[in-house]
Amino acid sequence: MGGWGKVCRGRQAFVMLLGMQPFYFPGEFALDPDICYLNHAAVAPWPKRTALAVERFARENMLRGASDYPRWMELEQRLRERAAWLIGAPSPDDIALLKNTSEGLSFVAGGLDWSPGERIVGISDDFPSNRVVWESLAAHGVHFDKVDVNAVADPEQALIDALRPETRLMAVSSVHFATGLRLDLARLSAACRERGVLLCVDAIQSLGALPFDLREVPADFVVADGHKWMLGPEGLAVFYVNPAIRDRLRLLEYGWAMREVAGDYGTGSWQIARSARRFECGSPNMLGIHGLEASLSLLQEVGMETVAGHLHRNVHYLREGLSALPGVRIVTPAPPERHAGILAFAVEGIASETLYRRLMARQVICACRGGFVRFSPHFHTREATLERTLEILREEMAACNARSS
Repeated sequence: MGGWGKVCRGRQAFVMLLGMQPFYFPGEFALDPDICYLNHAAVAPWPKRTALAVERFARENMLRGASDYPRWMELEQRLRERAAWLIGAPSPDDIALLKNTSEGLSFVAGGLDWSPGERIVGISDDFPSNRVVWESLAAHGVHFDKVDVNAVADPEQALIDALRPETRLMAVSSVHFATGLRLDLARLSAACRERGVLLCVDAIQSLGALPFDLREVPADFVVADGHKWMLGPEGLAVFYVNPAIRDRLRLLEYGWAMREVAGDYGTGSWQIARSARRFECGSPNMLGIHGLEASLSLLQEVGMETVAGHLHRNVHYLREGLSALPGVRIVTPAPPERHAGILAFAVEGIASETLYRRLMARQVICACRGGFVRFSPHFHTREATLERTLEILREEMAACNARSS
């Protein structure tokens, strides 16, 4: 109990330091009380308003078909406006709504006019979506230089040092999916700008968890699915391309919706849309649009600074609890500027896959990535959920150790 008392006192000091008290949204989140949901880095549970928005949309379809389509298009525009707010884009016209992050990254990889011998700098053990797309360019003579950002004291400098005169693009994830390492994107962006290198950011593990502002991180490409920290449905992603280079990205898909006048169904001449809508070739995911617009409305009401503050509070609470347990090695860096919502750890003498399965069987919803158990709460996660998670973890660690002795 002495160690746990220190954890509690440490948590109280941290909350006082932040100048905030725990707060919840009983009208917005209705998770089963028997579940400890710590898997927002995979697929997030929806807020109530999101479920209701999708339910209303389904009912309208059932009763009225597409009679209300003009209003649906207005809602689609509101989603672009909210997404522009989320990343600090100059205009909602700079936002494309794609199927997923992989599609956006593929548009960049396939859309740039590569020459043999050009190079890309990226992360050696990044999520497959942000590796295989660049590795595939080897068929065109493009080299993918991989940096192990988790094995160095200064990951940004390691990435910068990998830049060569032939490097055309740096492609990074804002937060490492397995270790939770958060990169200093402003520093990387400045280095890329200085050298004339394009910067592509897979922001799926930070958008909706942390503030992001293109004025501070002027990336050329930003893409992220909505089903993780943005609390939205699967099948819809936000894609930004720097307007100054939008015309340089060759289109890979064509259809009725990517034209400047999408509603003109005649056979006359047509032009490619000047806005980011040029990357949307066909019919929109209107169901997903209704859901994600509702989810982003919640984040906008709360404010991303507040979201980030309470998320850091929850991660700190879990870190303090894990640190009090014998044999636990926390992989995610401790400084707040070095992590977002992911907390990865391993336990000496217990296989992470085994511990993960035991936790899941006890309704602690988490993940096993890169050989580590991964917890990922969000800003709305209740303190009781965190306490219960640590209780169950202690019990399962004791059970595993008893079996091995």
